[in-house]
Formats: sequence, C-alpha cells, structure tokens
Amino acid sequence: MNPYTPDIWSKSYAPGVSWDAEIRIYPVSDLLDVAHAKYGDKPAFDYLGKRYTWTELATAANHVAKGFQERGLQKGDRVALMLPNCPFYAACYYGILKAGGIIVNLNPLYAEREVKHHIDDSGAKYLVTLDLEPMFSKAVDVLHQTKLENLVVCRFVDVLPFPKNLLFPVIKWKDIAADAHNGDYLAFDELTHNDGIPAAVPIDPANDIALLQYTGGTTGVPKAAALTHANITANVEQCRLWFPEASEGDGKMLGVIPFFHAFSMTAVLNFGVRLGWEIIATPKFDVEETLKIISKKKPKLFPAVPAIYNAIAQKAAGTKYDLSSIQYCVSGGAPLPVEVKKTFEDLTGAVVVEGYGLSETSPVVCVNPTAGSNAAGSIGLPVCGTVVEIVSLEDGVTLMPLGEKGELCVRGPQVMKEYWNKPDETAAVLRDGRLHTGDVATMDTQGYVRIVDRIKDMIIVNGFKVYPRNVEDVIYQYGGVAECIVAGVPDPQRGEMVKAWVHPKAGVTLDAGALKAFLKEQLTPTEVPRAIEISDTPLPKTLIGKLSRKDVAAKDRAG
Repeated sequence: MNPYTPDIWSKSYAPGVSWDAEIRIYPVSDLLDVAHAKYGDKPAFDYLGKRYTWTELATAANHVAKGFQERGLQKGDRVALMLPNCPFYAACYYGILKAGGIIVNLNPLYAEREVKHHIDDSGAKYLVTLDLEPMFSKAVDVLHQTKLENLVVCRFVDVLPFPKNLLFPVIKWKDIAADAHNGDYLAFDELTHNDGIPAAVPIDPANDIALLQYTGGTTGVPKAAALTHANITANVEQCRLWFPEASEGDGKMLGVIPFFHAFSMTAVLNFGVRLGWEIIATPKFDVEETLKIISKKKPKLFPAVPAIYNAIAQKAAGTKYDLSSIQYCVSGGAPLPVEVKKTFEDLTGAVVVEGYGLSETSPVVCVNPTAGSNAAGSIGLPVCGTVVEIVSLEDGVTLMPLGEKGELCVRGPQVMKEYWNKPDETAAVLRDGRLHTGDVATMDTQGYVRIVDRIKDMIIVNGFKVYPRNVEDVIYQYGGVAECIVAGVPDPQRGEMVKAWVHPKAGVTLDAGALKAFLKEQLTPTEVPRAIEISDTPLPKTLIGKLSRKDVAAKDRAG
C-alpha cells in the first residue's frame, strides 16, 4: 500500500486550500498581459524609488519582443540575461518569452569561464547585460569567445530616479564601461525603437521550453533544467492557491533576492505579477537599505533566504524601524533554523513559512501552511497537485514507511521537462515518473516533510551516517550562535570526521569547549564535532546568500 497520497498531507492544509484545485497553465508572458489589462496605470515596479506602471512595463516588454523579432529571433532561440534585479530584467524576461524565445538565466557574478560555459551549452544568440563594470567587460570577452551574435547593452542610469540619474555618472563614473555605447553593440534603446507590436507566436505551454535554469542539480555538474511555460505557470498558480487570502491588485512584494535565481523568479517576479502587486526590487541585498525600504514602503510579502532574515533580525533589534507591514515571509533556498524563524516572527509579527524547491521543479515543491500548524524545522506540505514520496536510499524504488528516512522524490506539473541536451543526466533523475532530488527526508503522519540532508553532504564516520543538518540544528539551540556550518573533513582513522564552523552573534564570545560539552548532551558520540572553529567573521555564503558548506570545507582542505 502506498502511504504517500494527498489524503495524508491535504488534511493539514490551511483553510481554503485544496490539493485537487484546478492548476491552470498558459504562456508565461500572459502573466504580464493579464496584469496590464487589469491594473493599467497602477504601480507595478519600484526600483530604487523610480516607479513603473503596469502599462509602462507591458509596453516595454512588447518593444523588446518586437525588437528581437526584427533581428531574426525565431521561436526556440535562446537569449541570455546577465542582469541584477532591475526593470530591464522584467521587460526582457516577458518580452523574450512573448517573442517565442527561451531565457537563459545568468548570475552577473559568475566567473567568465562559467558565463562562457553556459553560453556555449545553451547556444544563446544574444546576451543582455548592463553597461557597468566588470559585468560589461566580462560580457564582451565572452562575445569574442562564443557564437553569440551580439550583446544588448542597457544603460543603468536610465532606470535611476531623478536626481540619482544625474548624480550617478559624477559619483560613480568609473563604474560605467567607457566603450559600452561606442556603436559596436546593440543598445537597449535601439533594440526597443519600434512600434511595440510584436508578431503573435503560438506557444504550446506543455511542450515549449521557456527557461534554461543552470544548476549543479543532483549530481553537482552544471547543467540547465529546461522548464516549460507550463512548468513555470503551474508553479505560479500553485503559489496563488497556497495564499487564498492574498487580495489581488492590493499589495507590495519585496524582492531582494535575484530574479535570475529560480526561487525569486517564481516567488517574487512571476507571483508578484500574478497577484498584481507592486514589486519593490533592489539590485542587491543591503541590510540597512532593506530595513529602510520595509519601514517606508510597507511591503506585505517578503520572500528571502534564511541568511537575510537572520541579518535583518540581528540588525533591527532595538531600532526604530517599523517592520509591522510584513504579513508573510516565505523562506527558501536553504534550511531555516528554528531560532531564526522565531526571532524574525517576534520582531515583525509576520508569519514565516519555510518552503522547499529545486531549479528542476520551477522551483516550489513544499511550503508550510500560512495558517494552522506551521511546523518549525519542517519544509511543510506538498503544494497543490504535487506528490512527494520517500524512497529507499538503497534501491531508489521501494517506498519507505512514513517517518523513515529515504530520498525525496517529486511528481507534479512543475517538474522540468529535461536537462538541456543531457539525456543521460535526465534519465538518471527522472525515473518511473518521479524526479529524484538527492535529498534525504522523512514525512510524518500529518504530511509534513523534513529534510535530513543532501545525500552528497552526508558524512560517513567509521561507517556510520551523520547528517550535517541535524548537528547544525542543535548548534543553533546553543545561545549566542549567529551562523554555523557542519561538514565532513578527511580523517585518516575514521575516513571522515565532523567539523563545525561557528560565527557568534554580535557582542557574544563563544567557547568551543563549552559548546562541545553542550553538544555531547544532545547528540550521539558519532555526531559530536571533533573540531569546532569559532569564526570572528561571518561564514562564507553563495552568490544568493546561502551559507556555503562547500566553501568552508574547501578552505579547510587548503589549510
């Protein structure tokens, strides 16, 4: 008998949420067209204080679509976006999709070799970027090493509000690439100099790819999850169904995590447009600036990663900032420590719901309910139309009993079509109608899923399995810990040993010996870190703000 049925988790859903509700699918660009038709001249996008209406945003997207069509873009051609959060990203995202193109998301902080790999692998024809250094020079170098036809260069000062648009070149003239507008490259203004009436392109949502999202995936090798229009819009509709109380056309969404990341693309950009809410976007996360924005502009919904909530909670405690407008926070991208969740909720009065997803699932798979039981330490329940199953780590097939550890597998309309041009890798993770995630998890009798750890992060000590996440959760229970990372390091006697890196809260002095004594009372002898390193500086993070286990382990190996 299969224990993993919707009857298990749907009974824990918040009122008004139904697992078998209709999940509509449609072309992604319809999101903006519908919002434009409904909300017209209401504010859609706020960037550093410069506001854009739905009409302005939709018009810009139409001009982008027509501009690429005039330059020969065919349905299925790839266009890479190497942009931070900004109006250019939103206009290009929806415009390229309307023209029938496929978006290739690139992180502006990628090394040149990574950008080149993604351009070569995707076969992108155009690369859209800003005229800022070092982003622009990196794009030019890649242009000359690949089959890119040209760069589209956006003028950063064009999206700055008055008087910042006048002051910026004086204050930060060195950041503008000197040769960005010398005529060698396609200027965004030139691209969009047209009548803004693109040719209609028929889209088959279920089969046509909308986006290539590069990820290490479940095997660690960079490859692109090919997400269809149906994958993306189904996930947006699943988000909408999860928040039935959200009033459309009446709210603000804060976007500090980058749109080029799947979490922000869906939970901020696309979901914000689906709700008709104004999106307050920032080019990067700055804790002081974020506090000012929340206090002044009053966003209701604030998706982010745990490290951002942690930074805000520590900075805002005892200050004058008014954070009471925030009603909901959706935490994703990394495990949410229980202490961080509690501290942020106490500070703001908001409900912080932890979720879980992958690039391969567009990305949302599970979220805690917004009302009722919000299980701390859990990634929540499978969202509407989604089935989560826990299978044996030994054979990858046998369903585990509820409560027992196994690999988390997903079925649902948000699961990717394939890895781009990687049939072997696709076959390895899409088996028997399931996406095998590489995450070790359990599901309880109420349907709540808990991530134990990544299979690849598991530490083997004398043949015994140690899950870093479990050790980290206990370390966070010790007073004064701001950040911690646990990883395995080589050990000649045991194969691997457990090591912890800990960064204390401001004004707190931690003693490694006292912490180890505490852990001995809470963990098995195998799980207790043999080495604890107290760091005076914040621990390494990935480009989107997640604590980086890989970086601390590599630094440790390097000595």
